[in-house]
Amino acid sequence: LGLRQGSRVKVSSTNGYVETKVKVTEHIRQGVVFIPFHFAEVAVNKLIGNQHDPVVLIPEFKVCAVRLEGVK
Repeated sequence: LGLRQGSRVKVSSTNGYVETKVKVTEHIRQGVVFIPFHFAEVAVNKLIGNQHDPVVLIPEFKVCAVRLEGVK
């Protein structure tokens, strides 16, 4: 994707999108995107739908398929 440290990125799911900066790290494995959900600046909960775990019936707040696109 040509994304580098500090690049702007659009992270979208079937429920919405957010824009944020990229931070490259070896602490997160390749193919995984992690976005802290504690900060209002990037309302990452927009990406999460209303799916519920079928066993315990709680919302799936921590797992979501996303697409990344560079933002100019």
